[in-house]
Amino acid sequence: MLVAVTAGCAGPEVACPAIGYAVGIGLSIPSPAGISRATLEACWRGRCVTNPVGLYPETAAGATTCTGTGPDSSCGTSMVPTGGLQGFASIPDLPAEPVRVTVRFDDGWPHTVEVTPSFAEPNGPACGKAGPQVQLVAGAGHELRVR
Repeated sequence: MLVAVTAGCAGPEVACPAIGYAVGIGLSIPSPAGISRATLEACWRGRCVTNPVGLYPETAAGATTCTGTGPDSSCGTSMVPTGGLQGFASIPDLPAEPVRVTVRFDDGWPHTVEVTPSFAEPNGPACGKAGPQVQLVAGAGHELRVR
């Protein structure tokens, strides 16, 4: 009898998409004058991992155009270059705790920041956490900050 009473209490079943979520550190360089490559070092608990960061043109959504205003209408947009660069360093063991990140660009100078990567819920709280990740932005003097 107890099973019959509690059977309906579980709530609706949630369908969670089986999509990948990269663990690591993202890098955005809005003003990349003089930058064509980057190497990222992440250190925590006495361990360091160094990865090259593939840099690619950064894009953003352009103007939206729509055809009509009714229920059969459609809208679209194209991605347009921003002039910046972006990249990602995959670090599968990255913890959700303080990490010292050092990025070296073409000039070889170290640019360092302390960050705490965090977990995300890309498919909502019912589907669990993914990550951790942190997104960094390099400023005009190549100083790093969390996005």
